[in-house]
Amino acid sequence: MSSDAPVPLSKNSVAVPRTAVPLGIGDPVEQARTELKAALAAIEQKANVPRRVERALDERIEQARAFHRRNPALAAVVVIAGAAAIGAAVWGFVRLYTR
Repeated sequence: MSSDAPVPLSKNSVAVPRTAVPLGIGDPVEQARTELKAALAAIEQKANVPRRVERALDERIEQARAFHRRNPALAAVVVIAGAAAIGAAVWGFVRLYTR
C-alpha cells in the first residue's frame, strides 16, 4: 500500500484517488472492502511522517533553487548571512558554556 498511484476502476475508465471510494458499487462486500482499503490508505498517508517530510523538503529545495536562478547574488548573501548567524550562535553558546 505504498504506491501513490490512483486505483483504477474495473467498470469505468476513470481513476479515483487511493483515499476515495468510487460510487456505484452494488455488492455490499465489495463496497466494504473498498471502504476499508480507502480508510487504510488514508491512515497510511496521514501517518507516514517520513514521506510527508520528504515531500515538504523537496518542495523547499525546489523553491530555493528557483530563488537562486532568479537572483543568484541575493541567494549568496542569504547563505553567507545564515552561516554567520549560525557561527555567532555557536560561538555564543561555547562562550557561555566555558564561563
